[in-house]
Order: sequence, then structure tokens, then C-alpha cells
Amino acid sequence: MEEDEEEVLGFLDKVLEDEDVFDNEMDMDCPYTPVDFRTFKGDIEKGLEMKKLVLSGFLASEEIYINQLEALLLPMKPLKATATTSKPVLTMEQIDTIFFMIQDIFEIHKEFYDALSPHIQQWDEKVTVGHLFQKLASQLGVYKAFVDNYKVAVETAEKCSQANSQFQKISENLKVKGPKESKDCTTNSTMEALLYKPIDRVTRSTLVLHDLLKHTPKDHPDFPLLQDALRISQNFLSSINEEIDPRRTAVTTPKGEVRQLVKDGFLVEVSEGTRKLRHVFLFTDLLLCAKMKKTAVGRHQQYECKWYIPLADLSFQTLDDSDSLPHVQTLPEHEIEEMKIKISSIKSEIQKEKKAQKGQSRNVDRLRKKMNEQESCLLLHSPTIPFRIHNKHGKSYLFLLSSDYERSEWRESIQKLQKKDLQACVLSSVELQVLTGSCFKLRTVHNIPVTTNKDDEESSGLYGFLHVIVHKATGFKESANLYCTLEVDSFGYFVSKAKTRVFRDTTEPQWNEEFEIELEGSQCLRILCYEKCYDKSKLNKDDNEIVDKIMGKGQVQLDPQTVQSKNWHMDVIEMNGIKVEFSMKFTSRDLSLKRTPSKKQSGVFGVKISVVTKRERSKVPYIVRQCIEEVEKRGIDEVGIYRISGVATDIQALKAAFDANTKDILMMLSDMDINAIAGTLKLYFRELPEPLLTDRLYPAFMEGTALSDPAAKENCMMHLLRSLPDPNLITFLTLLEHLKRVAEKEPVNKMSLHNLATVFGPTLLRPSESESSKAHITLASDIWSHDVMAQVQVLLYYLQHPPISFAELKKNTLYFSTDV
Repeated sequence: MEEDEEEVLGFLDKVLEDEDVFDNEMDMDCPYTPVDFRTFKGDIEKGLEMKKLVLSGFLASEEIYINQLEALLLPMKPLKATATTSKPVLTMEQIDTIFFMIQDIFEIHKEFYDALSPHIQQWDEKVTVGHLFQKLASQLGVYKAFVDNYKVAVETAEKCSQANSQFQKISENLKVKGPKESKDCTTNSTMEALLYKPIDRVTRSTLVLHDLLKHTPKDHPDFPLLQDALRISQNFLSSINEEIDPRRTAVTTPKGEVRQLVKDGFLVEVSEGTRKLRHVFLFTDLLLCAKMKKTAVGRHQQYECKWYIPLADLSFQTLDDSDSLPHVQTLPEHEIEEMKIKISSIKSEIQKEKKAQKGQSRNVDRLRKKMNEQESCLLLHSPTIPFRIHNKHGKSYLFLLSSDYERSEWRESIQKLQKKDLQACVLSSVELQVLTGSCFKLRTVHNIPVTTNKDDEESSGLYGFLHVIVHKATGFKESANLYCTLEVDSFGYFVSKAKTRVFRDTTEPQWNEEFEIELEGSQCLRILCYEKCYDKSKLNKDDNEIVDKIMGKGQVQLDPQTVQSKNWHMDVIEMNGIKVEFSMKFTSRDLSLKRTPSKKQSGVFGVKISVVTKRERSKVPYIVRQCIEEVEKRGIDEVGIYRISGVATDIQALKAAFDANTKDILMMLSDMDINAIAGTLKLYFRELPEPLLTDRLYPAFMEGTALSDPAAKENCMMHLLRSLPDPNLITFLTLLEHLKRVAEKEPVNKMSLHNLATVFGPTLLRPSESESSKAHITLASDIWSHDVMAQVQVLLYYLQHPPISFAELKKNTLYFSTDV
């Protein structure tokens, strides 16, 4: 018996040391082979077989997942064997708890993998896989059992590790086989990390199913099966709700109700006399003020709680003593005005550029980036309307808002919640940490409200001039001195654009005033109706300097189809029983994306990259190599490198020198301002007759970046690079590594990967002339903006990716993470 025990314990030690003790349960002779899409040139011409890319990417991630489950199961058998000996490592009960349902999940996915793999290898458009996903979805009940047991399993494993050093070694050093295409045979992982994999995996099926449905024709036999699988998966996720991720435990209020997020948004807080941008979250029973933590590139963003106030203890502070007001750091009025003038000037430049260049996005992108800086600064420093929050048992806090509309909305939302029977709550540090952690997932406002932070799916809004006539208002019960203000969102945040005269002592004001409002990406018009206060005894001390009372407020979406007509469109906004009648019409600007290809045959600017590299007998054009070398030599620490424009005459001089292949080009480069050299490199890519990532593949890049499933996206995006001509690919990879080196100096040069993607994305990737023409026929501004955002996302994907080797890429292997 002792020999048996020694043999079993010896095997457990072997688990820790040996990489070759795995059961070969997966048929490694029948591996998933990446598709050689070079044999499908006809399909690429028509558009990639996106469904196949999604499936092959998911299959690759399935292999990784099965390997992870297998690694988890490996010590289970010897542990069970020792449980019946005199020297048990764990009891049978502990083993059953820790490894609960792992074997079942493994078998489900092994069967799914074995069934799906042959379909991918023998692919044609008639292949059906929907029944496999339908079956996989129908077995999600196993995951429900696993989820219910997960917390106990992790706690048991942790306790057993503390009590038994041998189990601790096992649980901290489990060996996971790598993918068959991977050079690395194994990776090490902890038991805790592997136990989390099923929790993480359970949401993947919905992402994949969404992607599959998107690229499956409705008349294909798979479509109804995939729809059914998606319905089952979504119902399953809804049924377990917050349980699916124990790290995001649902928090309840003191009354036992589930705490819900009611409203959130970015506000400027005055803290210690300094303006700070905060993200404020209004829950059903408390107000939480947070700031975004700085995290490493690629890591999920996290919030840090600055303070919270239970709504039961919250009041809107009334200050009779102005001495108790905190000191507010303010910029001189002329500096605020200068910022506005700069933004206005850049807006004009953008419009001129669009008109002069017929919608080309290269210079426009640079200008928008420049404007983004000014907008962000204005966003922080221009708000002046105070919004004070007071804790009955503690401190007072001051926010500054740009619009009376927002302050009224926040106050009304809080007051509405306070009408309920609220109880004061005190959160423990753990509860506060959990609640703050949930903010990232729950938030409805994801980005600081400036232009470049808009989501890909958001409308770009209207550019041009909105003509508004404010006619009259009705519904007032008493005579008052009444006027209206008009606000529109300007690059994400609202600004007041117009104000009617005060109509004295009336219940039916008749303004009939017309205003011309310049729109820059605007989507919404707000109208606020005020009662003008002339009686100083009725000053609203809560507001201090704001004395006029809001009688009503409302807003209307600026629908391009409704507004963009030659005729006036009449509308009514209803606000608290008050009706304001107004008319509007919109005058658009020309946002044509058409460009004229160069017919030039000599030089390097405007000449095909393949022609230049063949003539130079180089892999990367000389101009690209020299500009990159010079920027890395003396411009990598330059603040705003690639964002700040160089002098136009210097750039034109460099362009002429490169075109003429002047002998003293190196001397010119060493003497030239570094921003001019950076500008010359950008100009070279802008003036290529075809963008670096090609016209042919443009639609596929747009589809690839929209994929939800990480493995499918990886598969697609790497295949697309393989599909590029060699000169384009090598040049792109060279530029990619250069931009990564620039971003490494972000603390000094202030150029992040996102900034660089914003600068270069629309230059390297843009629709062909025919696609641009289509865009112009429809809503050019919306499509153009959406495309620009997608172009930025494509480049950002590659910038955030681990180094990509030309040689490895050309081997036609799949690139994917070992932890999907």
C-alpha cells in the first residue's frame, strides 16, 4: 500500500515538473489548419468569407479552452487516488467541490470541437454548423450548475492551498498545452485562473453567434438554427444576470432592493481650488463621484471613488455666507475667449479644407485633433454655473456646469429619488470597492464629450447652419417676464447659442425671432424657457449668481432627413405644460469625399509604392526610411510629434527634394524642423494614388474591425495583412513599429497609441473613389465620420497588437492569444 501511495504522490510531483504527462484525449493528428486564402482570390475580390473567418477563429479559441480544462483535470485523478490512502492530499468532498462539473464541460466542448473541425477543413458555402451551436447552447445548464458552485470551489481551493503545501504547489503551477501552431509547448497557470475560464467562456457564444448571424444569409439553413442558439444563450445570460461574473456581485440597498444606476456623466468638480474632471454616478440610494485610474495600455479602465453621499443625507446647499464658498481657479476671460477663437478658427479651417480638398480627411484629421485639445481645455475651464451638493453629516462639494439644463436635470433626478422612503447607508470598504468596480460596466456615458471620443456607431451629427425661428409660447398660468435660450451640442457638450428678448408681463409671449446657429457635429437642439427676475429680494441664493428661474426645458433631435430640406420645418417642444413653437431649417456643407488620383510617373509622391520600391530596389521606400530615422533621432521627445503641423513651405521643399532625388537630401533633413519632416512623411502616405492598405481590402478591414469575437477578429485582421502586396505590408509593419516606439515616449511627447491612430488611420486606410462617390450620394457627413472612426480603430488594433513578424505572417499561420 505504501508503494502505491508513493507512486501516486510521485505522479503529483511529476505534474509539477513534467510537461509530457498529458492524456492525449484530443486527436492531435487532425489539427485545425488555417485556411490558405491565397487559393480563394475570387472570394477576396467579392469580399472575404467572413463567416468562415469567424468560425475558424472560434475553433482556434476552442482548442485553447479545451487545453485549459484538460490542464485543470490533470491532477484530479491522482488527487482522487490519494484520497483513499492514509496520506490524503484532499478529501473526496473537497475534490468534488473544486472540480465540480469540469469533466462535463470538457466533454461538451471536446465533442463540439471534434464535430466542427471537419466542417472548417472541408468548407463550402453549403456547409451547416448551426445545429452544433444549437446543441452547445442547449447544454448551458451545465454552466449554470458550475456558476452556482464557483464561489465555493474557489474558496475551497484557497483553503486547501493554505492547509497543504503539496496542493499549493500543484494549484500554483498547472501546465497548459499551447495551440498546435504555437512554438511554445506549454504555459503555466494557476488553478484559480483556470477555474475562472468557464465563467469567462460562457459569454463568448453570444459574441460569436452575433458575428455568425451578421455574415449568414437569411435564406441559409444555418440562419434559423443560429438564431435559436442565440436566443437560448441570451436567455441563459439573462437568467443568471450578475451571477455570471462573481467579481461583479450585485449590491443591494439597506432595504434589500437592488441598487441601480439612474444617471451618470462627466462633471467638473472644484477640489482644493482646482478644476478636476470627474465621472459622477447617481444610484437609487446614493451619489458617487469617481475618477478614472491610469492603467497600462490594453488593460481595462478602472474607477477610483473620490467620495459618495447617501441620498438620504444629501441636500442642495444654500449659502447665505459667501465667505464659505471655496476658491475657484479660473482662467482670465481673455484666455477663455482666445480658446473659443482658436476653436472657431480651426472650424473654419476644417470647412475650407473640406471644400478645397473635396472632403479628403488627411488635413481635416490633423485639424480635428488640434481642435480636440482646445475643446478639452475649454470643457474643463469654461463651466461657471455652480451646482452644490451637501452631506448633512459631512462635507460640501462644488461642481461647475456649462449649462443650466444639466444642473436642472441632475437636481430633478436626485429630488425624484429622494421622494422615496430612503434609508441612510454606510458602505464598508469592500462594498465601496465592489460598487466602484461595477461603474465601468454600468456607465452609460463612456467618453469625455469631445469629438474624437465618439463611439464608432454614433452619428457624426450635422455640419453647417441651423436657422431657428422661436415663435411663441403658451401654457403659462401667471403673467411673467419671459425669454428663451437655445443650446446645441458642439463637439459633445452643450453651449448656449442664442437668447430671445424678454417679453414683459405676459402669459403668451410672441417672440418671432430668427437665429442662425453654426453646427459642428450637432445632434440636438435644446430650448430653455426662463422667467426673468428683476426683484433683488427674490435672488435664488442656492444659485448665487444665477437669478432667473427655469420655467421649462426641452430638447429635439436634429434628424438630418427632417431638417435637411429647403423649406422651414415647424415643431413644438412641450415642457412642464408649457409649449414653445419654433421653426427650423438646415443649410448643409459639401462633404464630398472624392479625390483625383495622380497621373504622375516620376518622383515618389503620388506614385505607386510598388513602382517606387522596384525602382529603388528596396523593401521600404527611401523617403519612409529616412523620415522615420530622423524622427527617431531627434523628434521622438517632441511634444505633439505628428500632430503639430510643420511649416508648409518646408514640407513642400522636402517633397521637391525627394521627388528630384536631390543629393543633399540628408543635409536638408538634418537642418529641417522636425515637425516638417513628420509632416512630409504624412504627406507621402496621403498622396499615394492608392492608400497603403489598398482600395480592394478596404471593405474587408471595415468588416474585420467590427467583429465582436476576439479570436475571429484576430484571424481576420492577420489574414488581411497577409493579403497585402509585399511592399505595402513591409512598409506598414515598419511604420507600425516606429509608431509604437513613438508612443513609448508618451509621458514626454504626449502622443499615445490612440493619438497616433487618429493621425495616421484615415491616411493609411480610406474608401476608394467609387466608395466615396456612394457616400456622397447618401449622407456624406455621417458616412465619412463613421468611416474615419473605423479607420482609426483598424490602425489602433494593430498598434496594440504584439509585434507582427513579416516572416511569421507569410507562413500563413493564425495569430491569436493563448488566453482567449
